[in-house]
Amino acid sequence: MEVDTLFIQLGLAVDRDAAGAGLVSRSPIDGTVLGRVAEATTAEAQAAIEAAQRAFLGWRTVPAPKRGELVRLFGEELRANKDALGRLVTLENGKILQEGLGEVQEMIDICDFAVGLSRQLYGRTIASERPAHRMTETWHPLGVCGVISAFNFPVAVWAWNAALALVCGDSVVWKPSEKTPLCALAANAILARAMKRFGAAPGALSQVLVGGRALGELLAEDRRIAVLSATGSTRMGREVAPRVARRLGRSILELGGNNAAVVASSADLDLIVRAVLFAAVGTAGQRCTTLRRLIVHESIYDRLVGRLDEAYGRVKIGNPLEAGTLVGPLIDERAFEAMGAALSEARAQGGKVRGGVRMTVPGSERGCYVKPALVEMPSQTELVCRETFAPILYVLRYRELDEAIKLHNAVPQGLASSIFTSDLREAEMFLSSVGSDCGIANVNIGPSGAEIGGAFGGEKDTGGGRESGSDAWKAYMRRATNTINYSRELPLAQGIKFDVG
Repeated sequence: MEVDTLFIQLGLAVDRDAAGAGLVSRSPIDGTVLGRVAEATTAEAQAAIEAAQRAFLGWRTVPAPKRGELVRLFGEELRANKDALGRLVTLENGKILQEGLGEVQEMIDICDFAVGLSRQLYGRTIASERPAHRMTETWHPLGVCGVISAFNFPVAVWAWNAALALVCGDSVVWKPSEKTPLCALAANAILARAMKRFGAAPGALSQVLVGGRALGELLAEDRRIAVLSATGSTRMGREVAPRVARRLGRSILELGGNNAAVVASSADLDLIVRAVLFAAVGTAGQRCTTLRRLIVHESIYDRLVGRLDEAYGRVKIGNPLEAGTLVGPLIDERAFEAMGAALSEARAQGGKVRGGVRMTVPGSERGCYVKPALVEMPSQTELVCRETFAPILYVLRYRELDEAIKLHNAVPQGLASSIFTSDLREAEMFLSSVGSDCGIANVNIGPSGAEIGGAFGGEKDTGGGRESGSDAWKAYMRRATNTINYSRELPLAQGIKFDVG
């Protein structure tokens, strides 16, 4: 599909000329200019937030099941445009087409989840200590939801937030990554089609603002942004969180990960090899849930490393639009430079590095293609404790499970984790309070590939935020405790006597 045809199908009116003002989007596949997008000025951003606030005031009065109808229509539009949007994700982000399509499917799935949720925004009834009194807990729309998203999932993470925010009665203002603005504009255009079919949704209910750091700071500091969901690096989160906190706002932080898998002596090696490949090299190692550390029992260490080395050698690296490709390009030269620096440091610390070299892909010479790196490390150094956003898998040995869990938890981040074992006691220990300290802990699957039904997020430097499933919807609403007195008396709580005569 030609780019121009793709844009027409997605409803994008984009200037394809790289010259002039604005943000230029280039495909990491081959450096092709995809389009140029105007960046929002401060005045435009302020006006957009004000419009979102007005939209919220009307949208909050729409019954939640009716709000769910809008999200249902959005899911229909996504189904109709899945191939086109998935292809655009691959063009602008560089992940293989199967993953681009999978990301759009994740948007569809969260729409389905949110539609059901629109009839399940449950409060509760609470026993009152006072006679003829009833206590309840109710949930109400919160306000404008700001979303700051990263390049690696250019549409799905916004959808996690937007689908829930919309059914909860909020409006949405989205600042996408400067590296993937076209994906954002396309996703919002698809939502606009659903809004047109819905008929009664205010036009400013969902907006996209393209810009850089200054725009992100503006969203963090504006009191009209009731909740700000920010996905990105830990460094970014450390700057966003204090700005939101200073105005006593809410933030949902989805930050860095340094995810590990413990491989026990009883593990199924065939299962592990397949799981490690997807988790460690998928999306060219640029997922927040990418497997970055493999902690292997000493009794199977050599066998597993040998099998992984063979499997890494069979991975097809190339144009992500071509069938059979498993690893596409890194997002840009900076990512490649960071990977190279980390591998040089690993060698200096006694690491044995396989892979990590630059690859030339015919017809895509301007893309940053690299062979995923498998790195045997003598110990978990400070380097291994840092997250490098690239396909580097550090491999470590362990003897006792307590040692493995200690290694696993001895990093600042706490997003996703897993253990491969056939021993029920080892699995249960890993999932217990003395096991993994991550927000996601799995058994016999890798740390990547979370489903939308569960809350997504992590602890420590990962930020503590939760998005997507379970009760993550509560972050987009405000809670009220209500007491109703249906008697003619006025008993006070705690048995207080206050007689005015």
